[in-house]
Amino acid sequence: MESLYRKVLGPAFGRLQPELQEYFSLLPGSGSYGVGTGTFDVAGCPQAWLRPLLRPAGREEAFFPEYGTNIGFRIENHSHLDPFGRPSLTARREIRFPRVTRIFSDTTSLDTRLGLLDYVGAYRRLVTDLELSVTAEGYLRGVSQKSRALLGPLRVPLPAALDAKAYAEQRWDAAAGRFRIQVKVIQPLLGTVLVYAGAFDYRLQEYAAGSPEGRGAPGSLPPAVQPRAWHAQG
Repeated sequence: MESLYRKVLGPAFGRLQPELQEYFSLLPGSGSYGVGTGTFDVAGCPQAWLRPLLRPAGREEAFFPEYGTNIGFRIENHSHLDPFGRPSLTARREIRFPRVTRIFSDTTSLDTRLGLLDYVGAYRRLVTDLELSVTAEGYLRGVSQKSRALLGPLRVPLPAALDAKAYAEQRWDAAAGRFRIQVKVIQPLLGTVLVYAGAFDYRLQEYAAGSPEGRGAPGSLPPAVQPRAWHAQG
């Protein structure tokens, strides 16, 4: 069995830094999940006037209205099959601002018809096409493409003027002995609506013995990581 990222990248996976290859090799049913802890040099919405408008998104575990520097965070990565049998990776991030801890969660799934899809938020109401590539230095780069809102049975494409595009890059910093990540989300009319960048340590942790998530049962994730809705459509 191949990991989700190895499936998507094909031969290019071998050009990733060895540490990144190990990071992205987590398999469903392996009995383990990934845990990262670190500090964002900067995190949140850099535009003060826009932050109040993002408060509803904070409750959706998507965008959030805070902004700060030297922000502690924790991430969990769970490799699994979603309830529809698609290879998936679910990530849950705790971003610890001084007055509140925000959750930012998503599930990346490989759809045989549509390619790599990223479902964002607690209810996974937003889905975007995701393109991955490997830089000349061996870093992993991800760029979101067209987005759709999933409203019940409806699949509503966002107009180009309203759609936001995310740019992410992850690498291994050999000098520091840590992973580094930087993400920026840019909306054509509003500019940068979200940014986070920093460094973190990473380790594998075992699921509880005999648990469904440890066996890789489709749709099984620890309760704290489970989205409030799944969507078969993209």
